[in-house]
This record gives sequence, C-alpha cells and structure tokens, in this order.
Amino acid sequence: MSPSASSPVKTFLTVILVLLLGIGIWSAINWFNQSMANALNPLQQANNQLSTQVAELLHPTPTVIPDPVTIIREVNALARLETIQYTIEKIVTVEQGQDALAPLFGDRLLFVAHGYVIAGIDMAKLSEADMWLEGDVLNVRLPPAEVFDATLDNEQSYVYDRETGLLTHGNPNLETLARQAAEQQILQAALDDGILEQARMNAELFLDRFFEALGYPRVYFLP
Repeated sequence: MSPSASSPVKTFLTVILVLLLGIGIWSAINWFNQSMANALNPLQQANNQLSTQVAELLHPTPTVIPDPVTIIREVNALARLETIQYTIEKIVTVEQGQDALAPLFGDRLLFVAHGYVIAGIDMAKLSEADMWLEGDVLNVRLPPAEVFDATLDNEQSYVYDRETGLLTHGNPNLETLARQAAEQQILQAALDDGILEQARMNAELFLDRFFEALGYPRVYFLP
C-alpha cells in the first residue's frame, strides 16, 4: 500500500479510536455517577429517617389514654321540650398587669368564642293540676321557660392572639378564665335577646298543634 493510500486509513482509524475512547469515558462517568447515587441513596434515606425521628421527638403527637374505670354518678329521666337554639360568636379579651410595667410583666389574651344556648320547657314539671277543661277549651299552665344548655363549641373556639411581657411566661389559667367568661357572656347575650320568651312562644305553638291532634281544638295557655 502506498503512503498516500494509507493516510486516509490512518485518519479513519484515529477517528474510530477517538470515538471509542469518548464512549468509554462517557460510560465510565455515567457508571461512576450511578454508583455514587446508589451509594449515597441509603445515606440520604437514613438522613430523612433521622430528620423524621427528630421532628417526632421535638413535636410528638399527643396520645389520649382514657382511664378504664368509669363511674356513673347519677341517671335522670328527662322530659325536656327544646324549642329554640341560639348560636353565638363572642370575642373576649382577658388581661392582667396592663399598667406601666405591661411590656415586662403584662399578659393579654384575645379569645374568639363560638357557642350555643338551648332553651325550652321542662315538661316533667307539668302536673295534672296544670291542665283542665272548661267547656271545650283546654286550659294549660306551662312551667316557666328555662335554659337547658349554654356551652362553647370547642372545635370552633380558639385563641386569636396572646401577648406576654418580656419577663413573664404568662398566666397558664388565662385561657381557662377566657372560656369561662365567654360562656357567661354567650348566655347573657341570649337572655338579653329574649331567648326565654321565644322558647315559651315556640312551646305554645308546638303544644297547640299537639293537643289539637289529640282532639282538643281550642287550647288556652295561661300567662
């Protein structure tokens, strides 16, 4: 083979060798990266598990453990005719130490309270002497309307804001005081709005239809 003919062959072989060398280097780099990823993957998983365990230690999930012993103090039969329910939202502010030293020792809590008040007539207090006929008129003397329940909805009630002084951790009973005050104010708001009067009116409407269904078309409720 002449020198002129061998030159292109050498060039071609050189290109082939360069390509093979490049492919080999690329394969080696790819294998190295894959090996490193496989080697680091257990370490990454271990780090993730450790982070999860640390988070669980710092912020553990509360565990509710009820006492297996249950004591039933009293069982009462009820004959309550519930005729009205108020659902009320109230904002309550409870504070202490709000003087010149408030920035250091003060404590202030803003509580958003959601609650309900239920009222009606206790039919167990209705006796035979409270109902009598005069001709075709049934006279009924109902017991006074009363509040059966006034309580907070714990799922809807929450502390909106809490401000404490720089040198105090705050009164741990402040939220309890806020909840107690909220229940009282929710009850008072319902009373001020006339819940007892409305409860009696609703009871009379219901019982009027009830007595009519029993065959007493004319019913008179004494005030």
